[in-house]
Amino acid sequence: MNSAPSIVIFDVNETLSDMAPMAERFVEAGAPAEMAKLWFATLLRDGFALTAAGGNGSFAEIGAEALRGLLADAGTGMDRDRAVEHVMAGLAGLGLHPDVADGVHDLQAAGYRLVTLSNGATRVAEELLTTAGIRDRFERLLSVEDAPGWKPAAAAYLHAASACAGEPGQMLLVAVHPWDIHGAAAAGLRTAWINRSGVPYPGYFSAPDYTVASLRELPGTLAGPRTPGAGLR
Repeated sequence: MNSAPSIVIFDVNETLSDMAPMAERFVEAGAPAEMAKLWFATLLRDGFALTAAGGNGSFAEIGAEALRGLLADAGTGMDRDRAVEHVMAGLAGLGLHPDVADGVHDLQAAGYRLVTLSNGATRVAEELLTTAGIRDRFERLLSVEDAPGWKPAAAAYLHAASACAGEPGQMLLVAVHPWDIHGAAAAGLRTAWINRSGVPYPGYFSAPDYTVASLRELPGTLAGPRTPGAGLR
């Protein structure tokens, strides 16, 4: 892992996409806005559990089932199936964080190969990036639906390496989730954590190679001299 990475792999949900509007979807379904975060955490928990047990579930199917249970507990007035459909449809209408387009442009201009690797479906990333006008910046859009399991299992990252005909050490995983950073590091990838909120990084996870407050900062950070803990805040 002494050579510089040449392939930048992006997580999609929350890293590229701004999921804040999902809270309004819950409100429209008659549930509290804060349930959006609980739902996403529940979805990830159950997807991780399936992977840990040797399975691989669909992001959309797990999300809908988890949502159905949470809405039942919330006692919303909207018909349950209609509420689930309304909330899940919000995923397809999300936009990018404001820093994403510029950061992606500069990374591609610097010669990096750009790829996405999501626990969600490829079509969601396709729609997100196409709507934003930056789909052509990406060489591949990958999903764990085609891998043995979800991130942060090593097999998910190794699937991406195989799909890109690269070695893990040539790849840099960019994510906002520390669990994703930890999993990628364990699989042999370099890592960059986007810390848009300024929260401390959990000490029980492997530290990222780079930490930036915005994707716009990453191209310059990668171009600078590499020292242990570079970019950490």
